[in-house]
Amino acid sequence: MAARTFTFRIERYDPDADGMPRTVDYDLEAGEGTTVLEALLRVQSEQDGSLAFRYACRGAVCGSCAMLINGDVALACRTQVHGLGTDVVTVGPVPNLPVIRDLVVDLGPFFEKDESVRPWLVPSGPDPERERLVKPDEWGEAEPYTNCILCASCYGACPVPARDPDYLGPAALAKHYRFLADPRDGADEDRLALVAGEHGVAACDVVWRCVRVCPKGVTPTKGILATRERLGEGEK
Repeated sequence: MAARTFTFRIERYDPDADGMPRTVDYDLEAGEGTTVLEALLRVQSEQDGSLAFRYACRGAVCGSCAMLINGDVALACRTQVHGLGTDVVTVGPVPNLPVIRDLVVDLGPFFEKDESVRPWLVPSGPDPERERLVKPDEWGEAEPYTNCILCASCYGACPVPARDPDYLGPAALAKHYRFLADPRDGADEDRLALVAGEHGVAACDVVWRCVRVCPKGVTPTKGILATRERLGEGEK
């Protein structure tokens, strides 16, 4: 596929200016295989060095480059421009989080919610002589939730935080279920209490947007529903 010109319509925000977000168009010729992240790096290098965004690994491992691309939250490093099906590519910051500058959001509230579910193992029983082993057939339920890279894509796609900023969110609740489902953990009752309030699993709308946008195939909604069952709440 030959290179063609795309218009990148990027949401800009400068807190030192008038404090109001605006969109700026940048025209860029991009060949097949060009990712949105590569395009942004070229815009920054060739047209506007003031453009701010996050990135690190460029390989969908770190989750730093999550942003809103043509209305969907995605990792810019794995989203190919030619695959979007349009010559106008809109790019904005991840929703539901405060914007620091341009495409850079404040992830502090997101990480605070993750920490609030105590995402660490609380072992049951005495310490073993060596490691705590898990049989393969007992690990299957928890294992998929270990793949979360904390990119906040699911949090940005979720409709609940917009009306309830205190909602723990799909990433934190998925991390919570990862330990709830871990057969080595012995803090089930204490863990369930962490998500039993109105801002926990009960607040989920069960629209599965978090599952659709997760770049690693994590299924927060499934874990949330399983946690509801443990709490005796069932599905809404």
